[in-house]
Amino acid sequence: MSKQTIKSNIVYNHLTASNKKIVVEQGGTRSGKTYNILCWIIANYCTNNQGKTVTIVRKTFPAVRGTVMRDFFDILKQYDLYFEELHLKSTHEYFLNNNRIEFISLDQPTKIRGRKRDLLFINEANELTFEDWQQLIFRTTERIVIDYNPSEEFHWIYDKVLTREDVDFYQTTYKDNPFLSKVIVEEIERLKYIDENYWRVYGLGERGKSRSLVFSFTTVPNTPPAAKLIGRGLDFGYSNDSSALVETFIDGDNMYVNELLYRTGMTNQDIGNELKRLGLDRRDEIWCDSAEPKSIEEINRMGFNTKKTYKGAINISIDMIRRYKLHVTTSSINLIKELRNYKYIEDKNGQLTNKPIDAFNHAIDALRYSIVNKLGRPQYGKYYVR
Repeated sequence: MSKQTIKSNIVYNHLTASNKKIVVEQGGTRSGKTYNILCWIIANYCTNNQGKTVTIVRKTFPAVRGTVMRDFFDILKQYDLYFEELHLKSTHEYFLNNNRIEFISLDQPTKIRGRKRDLLFINEANELTFEDWQQLIFRTTERIVIDYNPSEEFHWIYDKVLTREDVDFYQTTYKDNPFLSKVIVEEIERLKYIDENYWRVYGLGERGKSRSLVFSFTTVPNTPPAAKLIGRGLDFGYSNDSSALVETFIDGDNMYVNELLYRTGMTNQDIGNELKRLGLDRRDEIWCDSAEPKSIEEINRMGFNTKKTYKGAINISIDMIRRYKLHVTTSSINLIKELRNYKYIEDKNGQLTNKPIDAFNHAIDALRYSIVNKLGRPQYGKYYVR
């Protein structure tokens, strides 16, 4: 079997041309990612090598069996390359030109941490955790190929893989698959008018925006000089929860937030000392969790203008923040992490509620405290800054 005898598209060519250790195939639905990667493994890698081990993996084994394994054997049978005696069904292995192709999943931990392999193909890699990824690549000696639909706005693939120098990144769409029927193409293009985010991910193969995230935001190097300080917010923590301090600025319909403190194990004395170190103007208001009157008073006695915030319903302050275009300084690493993980709870039917999770919210609570007493006053209006 060779490339000349199979129906392949540009994905096959990417793998043939790349000389990097890692090849990343990001694409929309029906772009032919998985099919062409499997064709390349069969017609190129296994044809040109002997004695190699190829591992094909996905998150769960039912997913492996129902997708990538089924496609693999369909291709073999289509091109008369399937032989029953070479298929070890009990261990989910197939031998092709004296190469071992094994199918495993992450619910088989002994295989993940077991023998080494030469080539690794991770199907739907965005289902995996970064720890899963590390365990797999530690035991891969030659090449790694991954594919996925970019349904998540933030993911370790973007931060930990695409930033590597030994990576070739390719993005494909259904338009790169010349074998799709007109009916399927029309169905995909119908997404344009049904759901903008689905079209972005599954039509254009671009990174989606999570529908469950509470906030959308951008990062900026610094707060612009024209932005005016509206307030600082302090959320108390100690052992497991971090104490968090942020400052919030307004410029027109833009809100800028900068993280000043995010640390566990801090006493009120420690917090006061940190406020001194930061050189904050002692006249500036620091709005604090109203459930901590003793802590507020102790820091106030150290000379800082700490005040009890009006807490109210969480969704009220969330709505206040969402009136603005939210920008976060790049140095605010803990706030950024929280914003990327702070989501609305889904009910048992997978529908979003209007209640956010009670996690990833220490710096976010501080942000809420910093604005609710100012923006929450009707006479101040949306753009009021004292």
